[in-house]
Amino acid sequence: MRLLTTALFATACLLATAGPAVAAAPAGNAPSCVAVWQNTGTITKTGYARNDCGRRLRLKIKWARGTDGACHTVDPGQTISSKVARGPRTFDGADTC
Repeated sequence: MRLLTTALFATACLLATAGPAVAAAPAGNAPSCVAVWQNTGTITKTGYARNDCGRRLRLKIKWARGTDGACHTVDPGQTISSKVARGPRTFDGADTC
């Protein structure tokens, strides 16, 4: 019984110190002044990129395992998006084009 109690205590300590899981940041090559995020729905997922830079940019949404979004001219403050079917595709951020 003492061995079981010790094992349970050790497991609880490991779980308590593990900390929260950290998601990987999107890996696109857009400048750091471009904000990127995604929303996942029941059937689709949508990637977004907002130009927070002080100049016009040409951007596209990057998706793994498939075609990327179209290239757009994006003025400061504007947001572009690209929607794909949910599944094995993952959001990789935004690229310049």
